[in-house]
Order: sequence, then structure tokens, then C-alpha cells
Amino acid sequence: MNLFKSESSGHAKLPETRRILINKIQSQKFKNNSISTGKYTILTFLPIFLYEQFRKYANIFFLTIGLLQQIPGISPTGRYVTLVPFLVILAITALKELIEDFKRHLADRKINDSKVKTLRNESWEEISWKDVCVGDLVMVMSDKYFPADLVLLASSEEEAQCYIETANLDGETNLKIRTANVISKHMKDVQGLSNFFGEVEAEGPNKNLYDFTGNITKKGGETMPVGPSEILLRGSKLRNTKWIFGIAVYTGAESKLMMNSTKAPLKQSTVEKVMNYQIIFLFLILVTISLISSGVNKIQFTNDEAHTYITTEPNAGNNFFLNFLTFFILYNNLIPISLLVSLEMVRVFQALFIDNDEEMHYVDKSLGIDTFAVAKTSNLNEELGQIKYVFSDKTGTLTRNIMVFKKCSIAGVVYDVDQETSLMNDSMRDFMVLMSICHTVVPEKSDDGSIHYNASSPDEKALVEGAALYNYTFISKTSDSVTIKNHLNELETFEVLAVIEFTSTRKRMSVVVRTPEGKIKVYIKGADNVILERVGNQTSQNRHQGKTLEHLDNFAREGLRTLCLGVSDISDQEFSDWSKKWKQATTSLIDREKEIEIVANLIEGNLSLIGATAIEDKLQEYVPETIEKLLIADIHVWMLTGDKQITAENIAKSCRLHKDGTELVDISDDVPAQVRTKITDKLTFIKQYGRVGHNNDLTLIIDGKSLSHAMEEDIRNDFIQLCTSCKAVICCRVSPLQKAEVVQLVSKFTGAITLAIGDGANDVAMIQKASVGVGVSGNEGLQAVNSADFAIGQFSYLSRLLFVHGAWNYSRISKVILYSFYKNITLYIIELWFAIYSYWSGQVIYERWTIGMFNIMFTSLPPLALGIFDKTCSAETRESNPALYKTSQNSELFNIQMFWLWIGTAIYHSVLLFWIPMLAMQTGISWSSGHSDGYLILGNTVYSLVVIVTCLKAGLVMENWTWFSHLSIWGSIALWFLFLVVYSSLWPSVKFVASNMAGLFMILFSSPVFWALLLLVPVVVLFADCTATYAGLTLWPSDTDKKRKEEKNKKNFPSDPNQCEAPEQLQMQASKVIYSNKNQETVIVKKETNDHYSFRGGRVANGDGENKHERPSK
Repeated sequence: MNLFKSESSGHAKLPETRRILINKIQSQKFKNNSISTGKYTILTFLPIFLYEQFRKYANIFFLTIGLLQQIPGISPTGRYVTLVPFLVILAITALKELIEDFKRHLADRKINDSKVKTLRNESWEEISWKDVCVGDLVMVMSDKYFPADLVLLASSEEEAQCYIETANLDGETNLKIRTANVISKHMKDVQGLSNFFGEVEAEGPNKNLYDFTGNITKKGGETMPVGPSEILLRGSKLRNTKWIFGIAVYTGAESKLMMNSTKAPLKQSTVEKVMNYQIIFLFLILVTISLISSGVNKIQFTNDEAHTYITTEPNAGNNFFLNFLTFFILYNNLIPISLLVSLEMVRVFQALFIDNDEEMHYVDKSLGIDTFAVAKTSNLNEELGQIKYVFSDKTGTLTRNIMVFKKCSIAGVVYDVDQETSLMNDSMRDFMVLMSICHTVVPEKSDDGSIHYNASSPDEKALVEGAALYNYTFISKTSDSVTIKNHLNELETFEVLAVIEFTSTRKRMSVVVRTPEGKIKVYIKGADNVILERVGNQTSQNRHQGKTLEHLDNFAREGLRTLCLGVSDISDQEFSDWSKKWKQATTSLIDREKEIEIVANLIEGNLSLIGATAIEDKLQEYVPETIEKLLIADIHVWMLTGDKQITAENIAKSCRLHKDGTELVDISDDVPAQVRTKITDKLTFIKQYGRVGHNNDLTLIIDGKSLSHAMEEDIRNDFIQLCTSCKAVICCRVSPLQKAEVVQLVSKFTGAITLAIGDGANDVAMIQKASVGVGVSGNEGLQAVNSADFAIGQFSYLSRLLFVHGAWNYSRISKVILYSFYKNITLYIIELWFAIYSYWSGQVIYERWTIGMFNIMFTSLPPLALGIFDKTCSAETRESNPALYKTSQNSELFNIQMFWLWIGTAIYHSVLLFWIPMLAMQTGISWSSGHSDGYLILGNTVYSLVVIVTCLKAGLVMENWTWFSHLSIWGSIALWFLFLVVYSSLWPSVKFVASNMAGLFMILFSSPVFWALLLLVPVVVLFADCTATYAGLTLWPSDTDKKRKEEKNKKNFPSDPNQCEAPEQLQMQASKVIYSNKNQETVIVKKETNDHYSFRGGRVANGDGENKHERPSK
């Protein structure tokens, strides 16, 4: 099929395609190759930055207040007390954005200025990457990166192949092979390349890394398909090949690497959502009390109580709207301007703690892994403390994804790897040949002659290595042949006629070859359900199907991954007829994948079943213990896997997701009606006992086909109700899309905070759908990690991430938010009480600049101390007692009730803090200096008391005292008094400060009433808080309180052998029980002690620090 009529007569252009002329000026205009990952330019910085900032309602609110304060006669607090702090915060944020973006631009410039050789005027010219254009012919040397997305034209290798590394794209360090098209593969020099004319037609730019659809046509020649095996993506590196020639098809922002550089979906923590709702309520309260205050002022004015001396503005007292604005400005600080800054700082430190936690530092020298945990989205730190559902992938997440060939079934006979096979019959030979040639493995020969296999899939590598165990060794491959060494130590070369690659939809791979004997055979491997339905009906084709199915079940019960293998012979005529259709399908630019599937089905049928393989994928260390902890913490654990049901079931048993004695609810069925019946019957039974939505001792299992029926509109709610009533759920044979749909449905139905964890590209969708996504740095690349909010090295680190960092972060963030609102309301609601005595005139009780300094200087450190260093129980205690997680999981520390309890406390404190000094200072006095007490004497007395009380309140809720805690509380109090002394001593030397503050500290410090109030009021105000705290700890202690008391007792009495030796003995006993083994399989043995075992990441708590990644001895 020639898609190009001629270069002059026109072009049969297809939708969403581009036509690239070779060695001619392009007829289309394409994007240049310069890239920019920065957010801003010189011209766009200001508008984009301001847009980003003022999407936040809080910033709009504070800007509005700052602008209102500029209206003459309106602001009672001065013109700049809100605007200056707000602009300072905005400037700091802008500076941070500029620095971060400048670093991005520097990195971009370095990449754009990299050099590459381009064919210009029949010679190689070295140019910058940014100057490469679509259609340019480039030469890339070994160990250099490709400057754009290229179609491989030729290479230094005889068969025009090259090896590439795609670690920057998908994290996979295994080498991959690319082969030039037969039309251009012969070109080895500049002259040949310069005389090559034709065109490339390619699909439009897209972000799919693993697909490419295009054709190449030589002038006057035929059209050949170009697929993923001929594309060299920007970001990949050329390896083990001297040079390659390529033509640029996508440049700059249209390259697949750049099109995949998209931000993860915006996620907002539940705590922030609740806080935003409460801010709206506070705003309404602010408007209400402003209306009340201005209303009372209006009533007094209409009652002929006009006090014109209060303001110089004409008719000000009679203007309801202006009075409303005055009170609105006066009370605006009820919403703390410092909260957003405090939260950002706290979250940065919390992320640093996660990033540098040595207990989540994973090292595996054999695999070259050395990785720490990474918090990639710090605004979700507190979400880790409220997880209710965990959705986990199996392969590479629960298991190691290090595949080892264990056994196989050939013609109804099982062979172990250590079993000698003296006789090699036809079935065995086909079986071994299939494993040796049907794959995408790349062999890499070392200097000593040994062969190292590189594979993007650990399964394929295991199968090739398994064939080698039976003396069938894969030696080399070219674009049209594969060479192996057989059991007789003879080389055999198979001509490759067609390769039908594996996809997640097809779940199989086929290769059509001509054998050394001249026969044409189709070798195929894939999932058992896909292969078995393609087996022919003749006895010779399905003779061993019964035995093979039996062996497949046995393999799966052992937790092994299985594949079925089949073969068919076809005649030359059959292949010739099929080849024409195959050529047409592979050169189609519209629905190529669909066309290939249709044509593939024509040749992938009528198979002879020759056997099955069994590969072991061992569990990661401490996976059973971690899952058991999650279940103890009332976290529902769901396993979503593409493996067959029996394999998933056995893995679930070995990792303690499903325990002996727990009922297994199997709702899988081939008949849709039966799936519905099973769901409704079981749900009805649970409803009879009123246990719907509870964490019942049930494990539900369902396969992908049944899941598609269960997710239908009319039965979906019943299905989710049933699932959420089970402690564990296992979904097997599910696609990546189904994984994402399940996560989305549970999140929407329950409203709970969900976590998805996986390690592969097939887990990206569910990771992005979950409230929190966690990527495991595994052997399937870094796509899951790159799309996740957090990254860890092993599944077992999830317990520390949730139970320690999650619980701590939730508690800390909750306290920061509640305390920030408390301290602001305590100080600023006093303005309302003072309005009663100031004729509702809007007069402030405090000096204007001290109002702004309250959040910036005198109470800025206590929230940081609470948010960074406070903790409830030690890490060891939290990991060994997963049940403590329920406090944060159930949002007991931050909810609507708790928020308004703190608001009520703030109002109660403000009443005492205002009226006790007010009553104590009712009698006017004068000093020997001539000064008399005025509103500022009362105001600064109240202000001093507020600083002391709010700082002490922070100490009262603080559960972990450090040096910074002491500094934040006592230092803040001392800083206020130091400021008072300095500030009231500046005027008249410094003119801009308040003249009415001159000498005020001398007046206050010489007043016995001031010192009496300083000692008495904090005691009176905090007496109820102290009493409630003491009663809670002694009469109604929580589980956390009890554990904290135990920790304190151990710390206070370390010499008591009953206090320090017993836990160690229990720990050793727990370790022995956990790792009892039988027949090399973990068995579950009940412990005699009620104490929970304790692991910290990969290390045993209280164990030797050097055995970080080793199991405790048996």
C-alpha cells in the first residue's frame, strides 16, 4: 500500500499525521527543538505569579483588607498593618518562585546548548540541540543522548541495530534493541545518506512512550511500516553502538519526553478542605459581628448620641456602610494571615524528615539499589495519617519482581530445574525453542565470552534463562533472525518472518519463524485463558490440556506465575496470504493496533498446546508483618493484580492478607447473572446482622471479567457495599483501567481517604486516582514513582510511613491550624469587647504596629514548634502498636467539633483576658511623671497577657518538649517585653513609630497592678484548660496516653530489670514465631503473648542496628 502518490502530485494525507521530507525543505512548519521547563519568562512572571497567588481565597481576602485600609478615615488599625506583612509574604513567595524557576532555566539552557552532528550540505556540521529541526538527519555517537525523537535509519552495526538505555524515560536500566528499517539500513556513509530521498509519514505528536505508528517511503520505491522498534526517543542514550543515523520526527515540546512532563493531578488534603469550610464560616461570623457593631453605632447615632469629636470625617457616624468597613477591617485578623506561611514551613520540614529517615533507606547492593523515601507532594503529609483503604499491586510491590524459573509442564509432564532430561522429544524441543526465540530480550556479550541478558520484563528474562538451564541458549538476534545453541551444542538460526508483540490487551506474544529445516512455525506464549481458547480441537492439539490445567493449578497454589505455550505449523501459501494482510495492517496509520489484532487472530489460532511455565516471584521482606499491622490498624487492604485467581489467592495467604479461618467470599463467575446473585445474597446476609460497612472478618475475591459485570450501574452500589464490609479484597485478572475504576469508586462511595501503591506503569492510573499515591522503586521502571505523591524502596516501609510519619504529621498539622486560629481569635475578638466601651466607634485597644507584629514576631515560633517537633509517642511505640493509628485515622484531632471547641476556648479566654484587667483598672490613676492611664495602658496590659497565655497554651498542648519548644514559648514571651522596652524608647528619635507609646514601658513596669495581673490572670485563664487536660489523662486516658505513660515509666526507671528486659524477651519471642518456616514457606503460628511484634522498616526494633536489612535469627 503506497500512501504517497508522488512528491509532486499530492499526498494522500491521513488525519492527525505529519509528512516529513528526507533531504528536502519541509512543506509543513513544525515546532523548534528548544525546550523550556520553567514556569515563567521575564514578561509572564508577574501576571502568572499573581494569578497563581490570587486563586487562593485567603490572599484575595487579605489584599481586600489592605486596600480598604487605604481609604482615609476608614481603617482603625492604620493603613499598612495588613498590607505590609501581606506584601512581605508575597515577596518571599515570589523570591522562592524566581529562584526555583531560575534553576529550571539554567538546566534548560544547558540541554538546549548541547551539541550534535547534523547533515548540512553533504557534510556533518555540529550544531546546538535547540537548532535541530524536524526532518534533520543527525548522527549520534555512543553514550550520547538523542536530541529529538528520531526514526532510526542506519547504524554502525552490520544489521543496522543499536542498543539504547531508557532510564530517563521509564527508569529501566536494561538495554533495549532498535533496528533500522530495511529501506535505509544499508547506508553507512555521508554520501549514501545525502543521496537518500523519500519521506516519512508519522502519527501526530502524543505522549505514548511505547507506541509509534508511521511509514517510510523511498523515492520511487515501496512503503514500509515504522513502529516502536525503530524509534529513538529524546532522553534515551545510545549504548554499545559506535554511531547511528536518524531523522528527527518530533522536536522540542512535541517530543514524547516533554509531552509526558505533565504535572500530577492536583490533590488537596482533607484537613485543608475542612479548614477552608471553617474559614468560610469565620468569614460569615466576621461579616455578622461587623454588621452588629455598625448597627449598634447607627442606633446610638439616631438616638442623638452623636460624638462628633471622635472623627474628623463629616457625617462618618451616620454612614452605615463606612462604619461596616471600619469594623470589618478591625476584626479581619480573626482569620490568621500567618497560617498559610506556617503550614508551608511545617510541611517542608515534615517532607525533609521523610526524605532523610534512615529507617526507610533501602540498600540492595546486588541490584545496585540505594534509595531513600521521597515526599514529592508535601501538602499531602497529613493525609498519610488518615488512610482507611490501601490498594496494592502484587508483582513488584508485594513481591520482589525478581523472577526465577522454577519448573515447567511439557506434554503433561512436570520438570523441575534441577531435573536432568536425557531424552529431548519433539514437544520438548518446541518448548525450549519457543522459550529461546519468542521474546524481546537483548543479549550482551562480556569480555570473557559470557552472555548477560537485558530485558524490560523480568518474566521474559527468566524464561530465556530457564531455557539455558536445559541447554537451549539464546545467542544473538538480528532484524530478521534469531540464533540459539541447542542441547547438542549446535548453533541454529531461525529466520524471523513476523513478530506480533505483547500488549496488555492481547496478553500474548507470537513470533512467526522459518526453522533451519525450512518449515514455517508460529510460536506463541501468553496467559493461560488466552492461549487455551486458541487451542485446536484435534486430539493431537489438545491431548495434554487436562494434565496441563492440573499442573497450572498446582503451580498457582505454590504462588508461582504461569504462562501457557503453544505452536502451530503453517504452509508457505498460508503464510504468503497472511503476510499481505499483515503488511497492510502494519502500515495502516488509522487504528493500526486494532488492525494488527484482527490480522493476528488469523494466525494465532488452531494451536497445539505444548505446555506451561512456572516462575517464582518471592515476597519482599516483612510484607506479611506489614499487612498484618495494616489490618490491626483497621485499614482495609485490597490487592489488585493481573495474575490468575488461584495465584492471587495463594499470595494473599502467604502475605497474611487472607488468614486461615477467615471466610473467603468468591463472587467470580462466567455468567453475569450469577455474579449479581452472589453479590446480593451475601450483602443481604450481612445486612441481617447490621454489619454493612463494618470491618468484618471476610475476604472477597473477584476476577476481571466478573468485576466488569459487578461495576455495572444497577449493581455497582451493592458491590461496593459488600466490598467495604470485608477486611480484605482481592481483584485478579484486572486491567490498569479497572484498577483505577475500583479506586475511584471506593473513594467516591465511602468518602474515605485512600492510598494506592504500585511499582509499574500499569499502576499509574490507580496511583493518580487515589487520595495518596505511593510508588515503590522497583524493577519495572520509575513511571509509578514519577506519578506518585510519595516514593519508598520497599512495601514494608509503608507501615513506618503511615503509623509514624503519617500519624505525627496529622497531629502536628492539626495543632498548627487549631492553635493559629485560637491565638488570633483570642487577641482580636477583644476588639469586640472593647467596642462596648468605645461607643462602637471602631477604636483599637492596641497600638497599631503591635497588631501586625503579633503573628510575625511574638507568636510565630510556637506553631512551628508544634508542627515540626511535637509527637505523640515514639516511632518504636507507634510501629509496635498499629492500633494507635485509629486516632488519626478517625480524624479525632481535627474535625468540626474540635475546631469550634478551640474557637470557644479562644472566646472564653478573651473574655477573661479583657474583663479582669478592665475591672482591675477601672479606677483611674496618675503617675508622678504626669502620665495618666489611658486605653494604651489597658491595651498593652491585655496584649502582654495574651502573649503569655497563648504561648503557655501552646506548651499545654505540646507533648514533646525540645530545646526549640522552650525557645519558642519562653523566647516569644521575652521577645515581646524586649520589643515593648525598645519600641517605647524610640520616639522622638525615630519619627515613624507611635508617639503615644513613648515611655510606656516605664509606666507599666512601675504599676503594681500590672505585675499582679501578670501573675494572676494566666493562672485564672488556663486553670480550666489544665484541669480538663489532667482529668483527661487520669480519668479518661486514650490508648495514646497510656502508651506515653508507659514510655515515660521506662525512661524514668531504666535500671529496673522488669522494665527493660521483659520487652526484649517478648521481642525475641515474637521474632521467632513470625519467622518459623516449614518447607520453605511461611506458616502462621499464634503467639502466646498479647504484645505486638515491632519492625521499623527493614530493621527489628530493639535489635542490632547493623542488621538493617536482615531477618532476625530463628
